[in-house]
Amino acid sequence: MKTAEMQIKKLIDQAGGDWGIMVEDVENDISWGYRTVASFPAESVIKIPIMAAVFSAVENKKLKLCDHVKVHLDDRVGGAGALQYLTPGIELSVYDLLVLMIVQSDNTATNALIDLVGIEHIQQTLSETGMKDSSFQRKLMVYPAQSDLQNTVTVADVNLMLRKLIDGQLVSRHACEQMIQILKWQQFRNGLPSKLPSPMPKMAGGIPKWELAHKTGWDTDRQHDVGILFTGNRTMIVSVLSDNVSSETAWNVMGDIGKIIYDYALNS
Repeated sequence: MKTAEMQIKKLIDQAGGDWGIMVEDVENDISWGYRTVASFPAESVIKIPIMAAVFSAVENKKLKLCDHVKVHLDDRVGGAGALQYLTPGIELSVYDLLVLMIVQSDNTATNALIDLVGIEHIQQTLSETGMKDSSFQRKLMVYPAQSDLQNTVTVADVNLMLRKLIDGQLVSRHACEQMIQILKWQQFRNGLPSKLPSPMPKMAGGIPKWELAHKTGWDTDRQHDVGILFTGNRTMIVSVLSDNVSSETAWNVMGDIGKIIYDYALNS
């Protein structure tokens, strides 16, 4: 991993700004990190522990994935996602809200789920996962009353959570399998997977060359992409957080990092 480490370090040195990066080669039990405990505004990366908190509530029989939630006019917020544009009063299942939260990064769906399970339960999920340097304080796109409260993460904490996902230790094995599948449906592909070759196999019905279960997050001059890269018999966990970097530069660097990690997984 030393060569990959040097390549990544060169990229972020050239890009400037603030970065937190952690890469883990699961099968070989090798990891590398840069500013692993530096705190970053979480943006939509926080939606992964929110998803885990919802599955935890399901596991504890406090709700069901098939339960329906009504989304009112006052519940709608801006940013990503289509739910804000749909008819007020629409009812969606908990599962559908989870899919929208992750796949479209839908903020209205996210806040509906936060209301459903409660801020304290999400904070408890962070604590039980071992994410000791991360915090959850508020709903998304709530301004300006709660703007002094910040949701934060570190790459070390994010990698820990993702490792527990693939080990089947986050809530339950079945919950982990469901969460990973939802993360694989992610629609925002302008970061880590943007420079990877086509995953499509040569033969119809064949196994994809690679899959990425991941979650992005962004705001002005702040971009994140974290996930699990599956390449045949190899599994790589990659978390990249950036701040004070232009959107174009950050996404470009993340694409380069994704390709470096992919090449490492295939050739090492």
